[in-house]
Amino acid sequence: MIGKSSTFNYSILIIIISIITLINSIYIDNFYIFILFIFAVISSFLSTKYGINLIKKYNFLQTIRTEGPRSHLIKSDTPTMGGLFIIPIFLLIVSCLNIISFEFKIVLLTTVSGFFFIGFIDDYLSIKNKINLGLKSKEKLILQIFFSSFFVIFNSNLINNNLIFLNDLTIDFKNLIIPLSIITIVALSNSVNLTDGLDGLAGGCSSIVFCGLGTEILLSNDKNYLIFSLLSFCMSGLCLGFLKHNYYPAKIFMGDTGSLTIGAIIGIICVITNSFFTTFIISGIFVIEALSVTLQVSYFKITKKLFKQGKRLFLMAPIHHHFELQGIKENKIVEIFWLINILLLIFSIVI
Repeated sequence: MIGKSSTFNYSILIIIISIITLINSIYIDNFYIFILFIFAVISSFLSTKYGINLIKKYNFLQTIRTEGPRSHLIKSDTPTMGGLFIIPIFLLIVSCLNIISFEFKIVLLTTVSGFFFIGFIDDYLSIKNKINLGLKSKEKLILQIFFSSFFVIFNSNLINNNLIFLNDLTIDFKNLIIPLSIITIVALSNSVNLTDGLDGLAGGCSSIVFCGLGTEILLSNDKNYLIFSLLSFCMSGLCLGFLKHNYYPAKIFMGDTGSLTIGAIIGIICVITNSFFTTFIISGIFVIEALSVTLQVSYFKITKKLFKQGKRLFLMAPIHHHFELQGIKENKIVEIFWLINILLLIFSIVI
């Protein structure tokens, strides 16, 4: 019964995003967007389907942390590093498109490849050491800051200092726009990574966020950003194709190879198209997941200092594990989070 429910809801999700993509194609009278979206879905679906056997062959299998929910222990030895079947297709598409300038394309490809490299090494070390801990947090953060800074500094002339809020309200961030942009890319990369804890959660929410970003960019009527709308719908399709194999019960996990890079791509598109406000809204699930971890750790440290014994706000963080430990089934949590994300998308378009 659970499997049927998940299949039904995956079908609804792909229908909704496909319809939104088609409407956007009609809106700008350019069906290239819809065609590339469908290509992305099919290519990601097929590459993941046949790639699972390759992952099994090389024993790239997930090790489940004992600190997590006990119900997840049955997921041990599930193929992981699913980002291998999403990100290279995106890089190939970027290579084939005319994106602003050749220099920008090189910087974009280098940055995305950099985050892909971070995720790959992190996953590989986790598998090699047979413990779900790869790169140290500081090592990962330093590398993320490096590649984010590389992208922002080399494209500082393309980043708008005036951040748009609502319709007419703008705020000039002047020199602060550089650190804000770097923080945005790093934060979104880690937020998607933290969300990737339940089957289909990060993949489904990412497909919705990219769809929302693509729609927002088209509604801005700025022809200079049209290519980034195309890339957003492309990423939405890639996430959906992969999601077919990743939703409950997952046949393959995304891994840091996918989640860190997907979050970085959201941040990159957000920064370059001046979509900070919109991205913050439609990425609400990612924001809440990251915030729950921050609050949990902070509250534990403060209470330990005050009472010599740390206390917790949630049963477990990120917050999706809190709901799991309350007895809510994994697939139901994912479906509810998807629905919330779709409502956030609609809300962002309305305002």
